[in-house]
Amino acid sequence: MEPHFYQVDVTWNSERKGIMCSPELNNASGSCIEVATPPDFPKGMPGIWSPEHLFTAAVSSCLMTTFLAIAENSKLTYTHFSCSSKGKLEQVDGKFMMSEVLLEPTLIIEEEKDRERAERVLQKSEAACLISNSVKSKITMIPKIIVQAAS
Repeated sequence: MEPHFYQVDVTWNSERKGIMCSPELNNASGSCIEVATPPDFPKGMPGIWSPEHLFTAAVSSCLMTTFLAIAENSKLTYTHFSCSSKGKLEQVDGKFMMSEVLLEPTLIIEEEKDRERAERVLQKSEAACLISNSVKSKITMIPKIIVQAAS
């Protein structure tokens, strides 16, 4: 596969915040994102996406998109996928870093007989996630699989 490139432009607009856009996305539809220093830091701003949130979101959303592809290829039937995630920022060897991301996906399947395949698909998804494979943070996944017959 040939390399792919993804362009993101960030422009400061005031205080400790700016706007992030990509010329590859339809900016007219509101796809630009306001970004700021998180409130945990001096002059940080609550209620605005921070690099730390975006980092955590990149890992979590990559798990989802990887899962969707692998589940489709594996012909896994499911009715729901969601993933709660938590990124851990800490100081390591005198430098701040995102040291860990905890992923807690919830998958709803219709039949108990699909549980083992669902577990395998989730594990394959975690192993194949290109964002997780690109970072040095520890990635921990604690999946929850629920059997809920369709109504």
